[in-house]
Amino acid sequence: MLVIGLIREGKIPSDNRVALTPAQCKFLVTYFEDIQIKVQQSENRCFSNREYLQAGIEITEDLSDCNLLLGIKEVPITKLIPNKKYLFFSHTKKKQLYNQKLMHAMMDLGITLIDYECLEHKDGQRIIGFGFFAGIVGAHNGIMTYGIRTGAYNIGRVGDVKDYRELIHTYFGLKLPPVKIVVTGSGRVAHGIVEIMNLMDVQEIEKDEYLSREFDYPVYTHLKGADLYEHQLNGNYSRNDFHENPHMYRSLFKPFLSHTDILMNGIYWEPRIPAFFNMSDMHSPNFRIQTIADITDDKNGSIPCNLGDATIEEPVYGVNKLTGEKTAPYINGSIDVMAVGNLPNELPRDASRFFGEQLIKYILNDIRNGGSAIIERATILKDGKLTDEFEYLSDYANH
Repeated sequence: MLVIGLIREGKIPSDNRVALTPAQCKFLVTYFEDIQIKVQQSENRCFSNREYLQAGIEITEDLSDCNLLLGIKEVPITKLIPNKKYLFFSHTKKKQLYNQKLMHAMMDLGITLIDYECLEHKDGQRIIGFGFFAGIVGAHNGIMTYGIRTGAYNIGRVGDVKDYRELIHTYFGLKLPPVKIVVTGSGRVAHGIVEIMNLMDVQEIEKDEYLSREFDYPVYTHLKGADLYEHQLNGNYSRNDFHENPHMYRSLFKPFLSHTDILMNGIYWEPRIPAFFNMSDMHSPNFRIQTIADITDDKNGSIPCNLGDATIEEPVYGVNKLTGEKTAPYINGSIDVMAVGNLPNELPRDASRFFGEQLIKYILNDIRNGGSAIIERATILKDGKLTDEFEYLSDYANH
C-alpha cells in the first residue's frame, strides 16, 4: 500500500503551491486501490482544506503512517520525520550553503530524498517542475516592469487575476511599443516566456536580423545554447560537452547588449558557466537593456547584476549601472531587475495542476511499482546515505 502524505509547507516565506490538487488526489484513490492519501491541515495552500475534504481526502496532522511524503519547498529541519521517503525541491544539488544543515539533518534522520529537480529523462531533460508557469509570470512581470519604467503602457499584476485564463483576457487590446526582447533558454521556462510573447503579439525574428535592424513593432529573438556559448578553443558548441565542461566555453551574448531593451532569461546556470556579460559592460553608453526579467534567478549567475531575490510583493529592484549597487527601481542611471524565486506562486492553482499531472504521469506509478531508473537517478539520499549518483556531494555532506 502506498500511503501518500501531502505535507504542510513550512519554509518562510510560505509557499502556496501543492504537489497534488484535490481532483488529482480523488483520481488516484478512486482508480488505484493500493493508494491512500492524507493531507496535513494548512491555511496557506491555494486549495483549501475544505476542497480536499470535498474530494474525499482525509485532513490530518499526523502523517507518521505515510510512506511517501510530498512537499514543494525545503522542509524545515524541525519538521522532518525520521526514516521517511520525501519528494521536494531540496536545493542541495549545487552544494547550496544555505541548505547544508538541512542535508546534514536528513542524513542524521535516515531520510530518503528524491529531488524533483533531479527527475530527468535519459537525455537530461527535466520531467517535472513549475518552469512553464515561472516563465509565464516572469515574462508578464518583465513586460510590466518595462511599461512602468517608460510609461508607455500599463498592465496589472498577475496576482490580481483568478487564474491563467483570466490573465490571457487582460492582454486583449494591449499594444506594445516597438520594443526589442531577447528570450534565452530551451526548457519549460523559455516555453512559458514564448507563450506570453505570442499572446502579446510580439513577433519572433532570427538573431541575425535582430542584430542588423530596428523595427516599428515589438519583436523577440530566441537564443538557445549554441547561440549563447562557444568553445574557447574550437569555436563549436556541443550540448553534452558544455554541461560537462562549461568552464571551457565563452559567452556570445555581448553583441545583443546594444540591441536589446528587455532581456528575459530562462536558461539553466551553474557556477562554472560564464555570465552573459560583465558588470563593467553596463558602463558603456551603448548598453541598451533597461529591464531584465531573470526568471531562472541565480544570484550573480548568468545575469551578473542579479543581486539576489526580490519578492512577489515587490518583484523589481534597480541596479546602478556605474557602481553596481542596488537602488530603487525605475530611476535614471539604473537598470531594472525582476528576480523572484517563487514566481509560480502568482498562478498557484494552474501551476499546481500542471505539476501534479506530470507527477502522476511519470513518477507516482513507478514508485507504486517499486521504483525505476529515473527515480534512482533522482534519489540523493537513501536511508540517510548519499547514493552513488550524488557522491560528488560528499564534501558538502560531511559534518
